[in-house]
Amino acid sequence: MKKFLFFIFFSCLIFGQNLNAQYYYYNDKYYESNVVLELGASAGIMNALTDLGGKKGAGKPFIKDLRWATARASYGIYAMAVYKNMIGVRLEGTFGEITGYDSILKAVSSSTFGRYDRNLSFKSKISEIQLAVEFHPFALLNFADGQFPFSPYTIVGIGRYSFDPQAELRGRWYSLQPLSTEGQGFKEYSDRKPYELNQFNIIGGLGLRYDINSIINARIEFVHRILDTDYLDDVSTSYIDPNLFINYLPSNMAAIAQQLANRKNELNPNDMTNVGDSRGNPKKNDAFFTIQLKVGITLGRQRR
Repeated sequence: MKKFLFFIFFSCLIFGQNLNAQYYYYNDKYYESNVVLELGASAGIMNALTDLGGKKGAGKPFIKDLRWATARASYGIYAMAVYKNMIGVRLEGTFGEITGYDSILKAVSSSTFGRYDRNLSFKSKISEIQLAVEFHPFALLNFADGQFPFSPYTIVGIGRYSFDPQAELRGRWYSLQPLSTEGQGFKEYSDRKPYELNQFNIIGGLGLRYDINSIINARIEFVHRILDTDYLDDVSTSYIDPNLFINYLPSNMAAIAQQLANRKNELNPNDMTNVGDSRGNPKKNDAFFTIQLKVGITLGRQRR
């Protein structure tokens, strides 16, 4: 990451000195090079769309099942090279936490087709580094001097993120991936492979930039991540035979896995869960998103 940021900074210095300067539309006291560098920081919220929690019913697609009560804080830093106020290529690090819990459905438990009774929960730290492209369509238009300090834009890119779903049991938090709660890696479930805790994602989003002055800008952004996993919350398919855990895990881990794989009896001691009963919905992958405010400082503009 440090090498990449140095490359962007060095390139901006070279381009800024050699390319023909063009007029900066917002402030007639400054000129700018074709390529400028922007450095900034962000803060906001992060939320996830997984099998756990949600709203009443059997579960709805995308944001129709979103609960804002599960949003958690997020923050980030970025460096970006911007060409003619139109296209920006940025490297950004984003950090936050996601969570989900079936107990959020208590008030509508009778309508959730067993999702509340499933009684599962998780939390996970998220660390992401992304390489994305911004496109500002208003830069194609010829606005009069100082007329339009706002610039809406789109974002597309690719990221690499890490996650580690955990659940709490008797006051202690356990990482769920090593417990193979759905039989991942067991020969009896050869189609269920252990999931990686570091994966790639696809990024898409929208933003709005406001130039406070020639140096400082503020932004608001919504950025969605499309994932290639349904195990962001460690829940995807069906319940397995709890007796299998002892065949693959140390005895202490097997006991924990049995308790965290099926938590229905914490609500109803008489509950009978059959092997193969639905634990999650494998037909759609999980996702997460951020809504953030950003403040950026532009380098490379010179006073007249």
